[in-house]
Amino acid sequence: MTGSTAATFTADDYRARMERAARQAAEAGLAGLLVAPGPDLVWLTGYTPPAVTERLTLLVLAAGQDPVLVVPALEAPDAHRAAGAAALTLRDWTDGKDPYAATAALLDSSGRFGISDNAWALHLLALQQALPGSSYASLTEALPMLRAVKDAAELDLMAAAGAAADATFEEIRDVPFAGRREFEVAADLDRLLRRHGHEQVDFTIVASGPNGANPHHEAGDRVIARGDMIVLDFGGLRDGYGSDTSRTVHVGEPTDEERRVHDIVRAAQEAGFRAVRPGAACQDVDRAARRVIADAGYGEYFIHRTGHGIGVTTHEPPYMIEGEERPLVPGMCFSVEPGIYLPGRFGVRIEDIVTVTEDGGRRLNTTTRELVIVE
Repeated sequence: MTGSTAATFTADDYRARMERAARQAAEAGLAGLLVAPGPDLVWLTGYTPPAVTERLTLLVLAAGQDPVLVVPALEAPDAHRAAGAAALTLRDWTDGKDPYAATAALLDSSGRFGISDNAWALHLLALQQALPGSSYASLTEALPMLRAVKDAAELDLMAAAGAAADATFEEIRDVPFAGRREFEVAADLDRLLRRHGHEQVDFTIVASGPNGANPHHEAGDRVIARGDMIVLDFGGLRDGYGSDTSRTVHVGEPTDEERRVHDIVRAAQEAGFRAVRPGAACQDVDRAARRVIADAGYGEYFIHRTGHGIGVTTHEPPYMIEGEERPLVPGMCFSVEPGIYLPGRFGVRIEDIVTVTEDGGRRLNTTTRELVIVE
């Protein structure tokens, strides 16, 4: 995390997160959690290793035990400076020693553990060899909601990231579009996101004309022309928390059909937002948005889920999709982003990040959802 995020959270905050994670692991029937470098480790401890290498770094959490962070000795000084270091015990190991034996000594030899999705196979296989009776489940499988509910400080950071993305859109709509290549506009989006405080830009989709029918189109060298519908989808991390917004703009005056399709998506996005309330199922948000598009005759052209969670990564659980019956809880943050994609012609997507409140939902993106005309 960057400076202002580290200043936001204290050792007590990280201690509470680790205690909650260990408790949830026990409730899920796990002997503990093993957290490798990545977003889970940052969220739980405030620590980002100076480099991701083959040397083992692993946070060990188990209910009733003090948290232990196993780190290479040459990186221990950096770990000691982490915002959450005071809430855990550091156990370092030197080159030439066996870090897996040291880690195994902390674990139930026959336990089942949740382990970070991005843990290296090298480390997992070595732990299995050290503890043949142990077994493992990915954190996404075992504790998918671990980071889903944000506290007040996290929500403030999410709102600030959303406001920065909104400021980026307000500026990008004034840049020239016609006659420029998609990657040039994408570079403008990257520059603006960083100007408005993002330390990391994860994506800058600029999908013009027929490219708009590909939801994850990579900005390329197509020259944008008058008459193009353009899907803009951009976001990243600001102070360690994610932004992600989509707006569809048009170069010059749109046709009646283009306006109609955009209006349908806008109505679907509004319906998805209005379905957000505590206790509703995630799939209810998808159903509400999808129904509007299907009723208008475009159901086969809405080809992705309605939304995804967001926090210290720009895509994470929960997911707004049919079959996801998990209830919405105040503090959850996720996208609501229906779209219509007409192959070979154009696409439309409108996306806001929404957080669940005590009595409904609140948008973290507030720029206009009307069709914006650009030049």
